Amino acid sequence: MNKQRIGRTGVACPVLSTAAFRPQGHGDKYRCRVNERAAQAELMDSKAYRIGIDVGGTFTKAVLIENDTRDVVGRYSVLTTHADERGVAKGVVDVFRTVLARSGVDPRDVIFLAHSTTQATNALLEGDVAPVGVIGTADTQQAALARSQSRIGEIELAPGRSLRPGHRFVATETLNGHTARAAVEELRAEGMHVIVATSAFSVDDNSGEETIRQAAASLGMAVTCGHEISKLYGLTIRTRTAVINASILPRMIDTATMTEASVREAGIQAPLMIMRGDGGVMDIQEMRRRPAMTMLSGPAASVAGALMHLRISDGLYFEVGGTSTNIGVIRNGKPTVKHARVGGHETYVNSLDVRVIGIAGGSMVRAKDGKLVDIGPRSAHIAGLPYAAFADPAVFAGARVELFRPKPDDPDDYVAIRCADGSRYAITTTCVANVLGYAKPGLHAHGNPAAARAAMAPLAAMFGCSVVEAARLILECACGKAVPVVEQLIAEYGLDRDQAVLVGEGGGAGALIPFTAERMGLRHTISKDAEIISSIGVALALVREVVERVIPDPQPEEIRAIRREALDAVVRLGAAAETVEVIIEIDPHAQRVRAIAMGASEMRARTHTSLLGEEAARAIAATSIGVPVEATRVVAATDRMRVIQAVVAGQPPAKQRHPVRAVDLEGAIRLQRGDARVTKSSSELGLETLSRFWTENTAQDGNGVIAPDMFIVIGTHIVDLSGIGALDRALAIARTEVEGLAPDTTLVFIAATGRRR
Repeated sequence: MNKQRIGRTGVACPVLSTAAFRPQGHGDKYRCRVNERAAQAELMDSKAYRIGIDVGGTFTKAVLIENDTRDVVGRYSVLTTHADERGVAKGVVDVFRTVLARSGVDPRDVIFLAHSTTQATNALLEGDVAPVGVIGTADTQQAALARSQSRIGEIELAPGRSLRPGHRFVATETLNGHTARAAVEELRAEGMHVIVATSAFSVDDNSGEETIRQAAASLGMAVTCGHEISKLYGLTIRTRTAVINASILPRMIDTATMTEASVREAGIQAPLMIMRGDGGVMDIQEMRRRPAMTMLSGPAASVAGALMHLRISDGLYFEVGGTSTNIGVIRNGKPTVKHARVGGHETYVNSLDVRVIGIAGGSMVRAKDGKLVDIGPRSAHIAGLPYAAFADPAVFAGARVELFRPKPDDPDDYVAIRCADGSRYAITTTCVANVLGYAKPGLHAHGNPAAARAAMAPLAAMFGCSVVEAARLILECACGKAVPVVEQLIAEYGLDRDQAVLVGEGGGAGALIPFTAERMGLRHTISKDAEIISSIGVALALVREVVERVIPDPQPEEIRAIRREALDAVVRLGAAAETVEVIIEIDPHAQRVRAIAMGASEMRARTHTSLLGEEAARAIAATSIGVPVEATRVVAATDRMRVIQAVVAGQPPAKQRHPVRAVDLEGAIRLQRGDARVTKSSSELGLETLSRFWTENTAQDGNGVIAPDMFIVIGTHIVDLSGIGALDRALAIARTEVEGLAPDTTLVFIAATGRRR
């Protein structure tokens, strides 16, 4: 599926950068108020801090980050409090209080506090949901079809656990406060706790859903309306998404209330933000309305860390935990997003496109009849065994292999090393990575290689090979599960193979990433602070909102309207209007337009004042491309971005490549291509330049015309026109971007040439 993407910042509001924006109503009616605390911090040069909390399956981790430098100045973790009567919120409260106390930071200096949550995902996986009743409505002409489409069948959440919505239908002509209340009362009598109001065309007219909402609210029942979940047509999917959202609404509201009260009690006045599953954050009031948006917020947190902390532009990220690994794609500085599926059913919930494999840092070896059988899916954590790599080598004197079942229903081929003193240790991927030297000092996975080798000796003897050979055999098996996934993602998203990088995140990254990258011939990097990168991602994430519409052949005025709607929406969620960037994606096949708005929290105390010089920018680009700095040059620039190109030596002229990196003034690579041409012009001549440059870089082969992947750099924003395929559509989109710019504004055009590898 080809997508057309364009992006541009929202309209700036002429106020101080420390101003806060709160909507009085809808549209452009904002009330601007100056946040006195932020202003004082700026004037007095006092420090401001951000707190990010990642709620994982095992640990809840908090980091304290200095806002101006992005340095991690405090960290703390507790076991995730699944069993507490207050749920995971108890752990969230514990870690933010403790990290502040240990760091000696005044809670009043915290300008941003956000946390991810596993609660929505776990509630659905465990079937711990509220009974939901659906009330559908449509006019009599559409009633037969709408009645059927609003009746959602059983949704399987977990083996033996399903969500079975109740259902009533009221024709629009007879819908009023009395009939809506009667339908709500009938569903409540059947044991339903939450109501979903769903109308056939609520995307265009939501009055029917609002009538049902008012009736349910008058009876003290929580409500989810279809139109507030998605603006896409498709009554069945929209209603199903609303049902899933409603099913977790009571539990999430209780958690939000307790967490927010604790935050305020601690003296933190900053808005409490929650991680969304698509890589952004929303304020806690919005979470109370749309908790389903937090599904998969854990993996999203690690991606936010890669984007904001590591400044990754293009790459494949591996979030390597103890039991499983999440793999996904960052392209053009954005994570890849799709609609999530629940119980095998499509929804309209946007989440990261994450592929999960059952192999990670704690995955245990399995053996039978003297041969390696498999690695995982059970981990040492599940089995309750310590890693051999973190033990004293002396304990393994006289040790032997013992096969066992981690859980009663597991096969009895998992390997443990039984020591002479009766203790048992697991052989994990982390252990074998230490044997082979891939888990280097400084990485979280680095342990005691001597201990790992000693523990491996009896297993190697069982396999009839050396310790090193046995370790390589095990790591080959483990990483072999990741390779096909990476290859699929490279092909699916058209990544430039020789420019892509594997980004290792999570505590187990050192166990898998170096070996996988070596085997595939790809570059890799392991995040600084990899074990807490998710918490860092939460602390640095941007406020995000997505608006989607079905618009056949979208015109410039329609694109402007959906951009404005997305900007308004993200400001209502807590973003400062002057920081908002809106990206438009157009899918011509599905006739769908998506506006993605992102902006910084309105309580930012300061912006970065240190700007990158040209030599430093060239050094960043040279390192990314893999050439000496002398082989790079700045070929074009805007007031906020440098476009740097290099010539790769040692290639014949016919195959000469010219890699390009667009580097912003803070040192982030915002765009990278393995081979591209660059030109520039003023905005006054922008459309004429685009037309000429597009034509010059259009090629033909036996299958027809091949349009270039075209990008336009405006200030610090990148308009993505890749995948359009038609010049007239590209010009129509570009026209909406250059309108309102000063005639002498510099535009930089980048055309990716050749076949992407």
